[in-house]
Amino acid sequence: MGQIKLTDIRIYAYHGCLEEEKKIGSDYIVNLKVSANLDVPAKSDDLNDALDYVTLYQIVEEEMAVRSKLLENVADRIVRRILKSMSTVQKVWVMVSKQNPPMGGNVGEVSIIRKGCR
Repeated sequence: MGQIKLTDIRIYAYHGCLEEEKKIGSDYIVNLKVSANLDVPAKSDDLNDALDYVTLYQIVEEEMAVRSKLLENVADRIVRRILKSMSTVQKVWVMVSKQNPPMGGNVGEVSIIRKGCR
């Protein structure tokens, strides 16, 4: 078993309950960690045996492009899609963070963490 991590994926998206968030959007940072058996690609040194982190990035990017009111929904979609489309993944951990959330206070970010496993 091993892990692949994608750190500080920066995406501009339009999530939130407020009308202004739908129009203006916001900066987000996504961190992703997946657990899988990495023994085969470690021994074969063949990209065809590897868990493709480019595909992981594309899933995050595509799901972040689908507007949601709640970050919980976005994080859940990312977890479910990775588990559904990548059979070698055993566990997924994702953190979606909204930068400078519109909450009337001085807060750098708000984050949602979601986990999933087979």
